[in-house]
Amino acid sequence: MPALNPLRPHTETLANGLRVTLRHAPNLKRCAAALRVAAGSHDVPLAWPGLAHFLEHLLFLGTERFPAGQGLMAYVQGHGGQVNARTSERTTDYFFELPPQAFAGGLERLSDMLAHPRMSPDDQLREREVLHAEFIAWSQDPTAQQQRALFDGLCETHPLRGFHAGNRDSLPVPQAEFQQALQDFYRRFYRTGQMTLSLAGPQSVDELRVMAEAFGRALAQGEKAPQQSPAPLMTTPEPSYQLAGERRLDLLFALEALPELSAEALLFLCHWLNSEKPGGLLADLRERGLAEKLKAEPLYQFAGQAVLHVEFTLPANSAATGIRERLMDWLGFFAGQDWSPLRDEYIALLQRQQHIGSALQLARLDSEQREVGLSGQGVTALKHILKQIGAVDNFNGPWQLPAPNPFLRSEAPAPNAGLIRGQTSAHRGLRTFAQDRSRSRRERSPMQFSQAWPDNSAEGAIYLRWRLDSAPGSSLQSRLENNLQALREDARQAGVDLSFNASGNEWLLKLNGLQEPMPVVLEHALKELTKPDVAVSQDESTSVAPIPIRQLLKALPGHCLEHTASSDDVRQLWSSARWDGLAVGLSAQTQAAMGLALSRIPGTPDNQLTPPPSILAQHLWSTVDTASSEHALLLFCPTATQEIADEAAWRLLAQVCQTPFYQRLRVELQLGYAVFSALRQIHGQTGLLFGVQSPNVVPLQHIEQFLNDLPALIDAIDDTSFIAQRQTLAEQFSSAALTTAQAAELLWQGKLAGRSSDYLMHLPKAIVRIDRAALLAAAQRLNQAEGGRRCLANSPAPGTPWQETK
Repeated sequence: MPALNPLRPHTETLANGLRVTLRHAPNLKRCAAALRVAAGSHDVPLAWPGLAHFLEHLLFLGTERFPAGQGLMAYVQGHGGQVNARTSERTTDYFFELPPQAFAGGLERLSDMLAHPRMSPDDQLREREVLHAEFIAWSQDPTAQQQRALFDGLCETHPLRGFHAGNRDSLPVPQAEFQQALQDFYRRFYRTGQMTLSLAGPQSVDELRVMAEAFGRALAQGEKAPQQSPAPLMTTPEPSYQLAGERRLDLLFALEALPELSAEALLFLCHWLNSEKPGGLLADLRERGLAEKLKAEPLYQFAGQAVLHVEFTLPANSAATGIRERLMDWLGFFAGQDWSPLRDEYIALLQRQQHIGSALQLARLDSEQREVGLSGQGVTALKHILKQIGAVDNFNGPWQLPAPNPFLRSEAPAPNAGLIRGQTSAHRGLRTFAQDRSRSRRERSPMQFSQAWPDNSAEGAIYLRWRLDSAPGSSLQSRLENNLQALREDARQAGVDLSFNASGNEWLLKLNGLQEPMPVVLEHALKELTKPDVAVSQDESTSVAPIPIRQLLKALPGHCLEHTASSDDVRQLWSSARWDGLAVGLSAQTQAAMGLALSRIPGTPDNQLTPPPSILAQHLWSTVDTASSEHALLLFCPTATQEIADEAAWRLLAQVCQTPFYQRLRVELQLGYAVFSALRQIHGQTGLLFGVQSPNVVPLQHIEQFLNDLPALIDAIDDTSFIAQRQTLAEQFSSAALTTAQAAELLWQGKLAGRSSDYLMHLPKAIVRIDRAALLAAAQRLNQAEGGRRCLANSPAPGTPWQETK
């Protein structure tokens, strides 16, 4: 395995007072910035709840130098990156990820929007309506309401009990007093002493420092402003309380006067509380029939205060009696143990997570400025926390510490792995007749080992698909996924993301991440999935439904495949299954180690391609019940053919649409806060996807009007911008820009679409060949729905030309 990234980034304070963390990670292909402002919703004057969140939104509306169409969001989206922001109780975070060549431009725009916000009255009034739509969705979201109810046992004067969402009533834009409060909050907190900038990328620390210094020049300088300490969390001597609901029990512990590094200590405690391994709390509760799931997490931490939440999901028709007693007994056991082996494993898994973390994940982690692992001072803090909770070293048991994660033990790769006798690393790439013959066998195998991606990195990916005679029933699928949960968590800690999903008559098992543990993780997954005693749970799901647009996104892949009658007979499903797969980026050593797992794949090997689903010229509408009064809609517009030229044209259309679609429907029309457009590949079918969630309007006609205006939008792009957009898009598919996970997903979708093995070489070339006439022709094919249209919505079909489907 290549050398791991250092656990701690370089940290310093610049001359202007800006604190920076700089992480040089040579394995990264992208760069990321995370800016944390030490001010949030609890720092706002009581008269103006929601002001901090409102200001976060306003900063994205453009500046004189970079109007909205050229601002940070449009710039990042145009370069295929990610951008977002978040307002918390005591912090506000702005973060983005970009390719290295575009990183300086992103920092320049973030700096400018922080230093020179326009905040015009018209902009404020428009954005307030967006926040009001968010507020309406939030007020109807069961998850949000559950979260808010958790704080009902706290002191009434603590800000956690207050309203901070912001809406039309709490943000009186025309009032002079409100405008003064908005300016005062901005001037007080948006200055260098309040900020931490975290940069992560392949550049050296010196190069990152130069970027950080350039970023900070435009910002207002100033010392850190004190944040007022809140009222006590509780007014009673008892530091905890509980809330009981249907199949749910919530225990909350209000902690005060905590020592330094308590945040790290709480994360360490929650990690081991959440363990599902034998001898732990959850295993005990399941054995006693008291609980099915457990989730422990800190909900709030500031100024020596913290709220620890432990949520239990209960079996049907079960009372919550005895759970608290078992929790306190386990805490007593845990308090008396030697934590040394647990601390060592915790450091190992954090190191794994940092090694596979994206640039954005690393930058956001660094911006939190926490110690990594549990230091000696953290041990002292943990003992203090356990004592305050009431854990005493007097327990009944039987308890035991969790067994070590088997996937965290890595073995050093063999010297010159992948080379045959007589070769050296200088011969890599030269193949013998025997190797070519072996390669030919592999390419004809249902498990294809892709030659299209280098195998000399630490990461890889494995895809396994089963085509079934029947669709797996939802109860069976839920049980299979639950059976994988403990394995999935162990794999995640070891650097492998594992998922197992059902769509129509197909199962897909996917592994992404560090390749060294993948063969044994795959073995364990197959063993778990094919257990003969998989029982089907008849219990209804206890999870709270996500917001409507997310429900539609989850349902879309299944609607794109044909469905037959469902079955819960797992043995019958496996016996008739036909499987194929793809492995990407795996070294010869890892391929050899997969032998046992490959021999255990259930079903019949089948490398015969099936054409991607096609709905040529059809308008198919599926109504999905999301249990919400808000309107949510997805419109998927596939390409008319499987030609790579069509895919390239659709990708450029997606690039051209992204910012104008958001600007038109979210900013100008203010339809709702969940507005997006993007290119999606689903079961090998490439298409444009448009999504809107609106509290008041069924958005289909607005999407169709945008598509009708698309040719005029393309005509309005000047030649220089057109060429730049096209080149920027093509560069996103170069081997220098793609991560292994991104390349694997493209190659898998290419395999499903029947693409050649050199698909990744041809795609950027096809994009560069698209001229304006070709793009206009593609827009015309899109408007004529030559590839068909598929709509998922929580409202009924509007009539011709739409056909209602199941």
